Amino acid sequence: MARINSNYSKLAAGYLFPEIAKRTREFLAQNEGVTVMRLGIGDTTEHLCPTIVKGLQDEVAGLGTSDGYSGYGNSEGIDPLRQAVADLYKGFGAEVKMSDVWISDGAKPDSANIQSIFSADSVIAVQDPAYPVYVDSNVITGRTGESKDGCYEGLVYMPCTEENGFFPEIPSEKVDLIYICSPNNPTGAVATKEQLKGFVDYARKHKAIIIYDSAYAAFITDDSLPRSIYEIEGAETCAIEINSFSKYAGFTGVRLGWCIVPAALEVEDGGAGKLHALWGRRQNTFFNGASNIVQAGGLAALSPEGQKECGELVSFYLENARIIKDCLEGVGLTCFGGDNAPYIWMKTPEGITSWEFFDKLLTECHVVGTPGAGFGPSGEGYFRLSAFGHRENVLKAVESIKSNLKL
Repeated sequence: MARINSNYSKLAAGYLFPEIAKRTREFLAQNEGVTVMRLGIGDTTEHLCPTIVKGLQDEVAGLGTSDGYSGYGNSEGIDPLRQAVADLYKGFGAEVKMSDVWISDGAKPDSANIQSIFSADSVIAVQDPAYPVYVDSNVITGRTGESKDGCYEGLVYMPCTEENGFFPEIPSEKVDLIYICSPNNPTGAVATKEQLKGFVDYARKHKAIIIYDSAYAAFITDDSLPRSIYEIEGAETCAIEINSFSKYAGFTGVRLGWCIVPAALEVEDGGAGKLHALWGRRQNTFFNGASNIVQAGGLAALSPEGQKECGELVSFYLENARIIKDCLEGVGLTCFGGDNAPYIWMKTPEGITSWEFFDKLLTECHVVGTPGAGFGPSGEGYFRLSAFGHRENVLKAVESIKSNLKL
């Protein structure tokens, strides 16, 4: 008799973004003719850069010839792209070996898939609030108990609050896997080198592993802030870094990312090379490699001209963030982030929950954002707005907020 994975029933609620879409659809059905302006889900809106388009087109054309056709590739990705990623890290002072780079179909799948190489009874610590996939995927895997009062039993929450600058304290107990996202989604906070060093020292002492999501590193404008955890001495022995072309190059639907699993990683029951080998085994078993066409686009994105064009795209979104943040602060709301990240983390007015503010913003201003409670217990009382949008839509949204939001 077949049986379901009962861990799915532990999930506290519907996934955050489908719930937002559901509420928005219901509002539109009840308000015919109304246009909704979306500053919610972090999906890019601007077209691919010319250099990337040419890279994709050239690869497609090549596949139409006998000499240019390619079938299955290596599960770890094509060597030129892996080397280009390693060279990218060298550009900001992080030493990464090409052999430690694995090309994938995105940071989100890697965030969940990486768990399979660790023990099922691993103790997990997550920043709170956190991108939902970190928590939900561990719930599904069976590493937590039931959800009670918004928290899962067995999960170690590391609160990120206004008081600690939205970067958590080091766990007081021993944990095995630590999820850190910097620049952070949803708070927009960026870890300093000193803060990361504290976690690296902890992980090395306890033979723990940090799973470091740097998908928004390209948005860091302050040169004093680290763009990779590998800028911290010793991190190659205790940290796996995940990154993506999604926001940097507009690949949200194109799908391409990378995961760095250093051969130097050490865990409690395995020395250097063990995790690296296990990840290779996992990928060769479950994954045939990212699309050869898309990898050509990624290689073009990391070319000198591609980096220039993608940098202009990042600057465009950061200007959107500035416009949104200036608007919110102008109407008297308290905001964080938005300068080294594409997200603004806004404090809801006193006495209003994050989902209540979602309804208020939608009803009064016809603007969609993201309730902080959807990112974890510490997200209650906050609200995320995204800088990903066409400029004219962003301007319309902020004008509506200025004119219609009743505080």
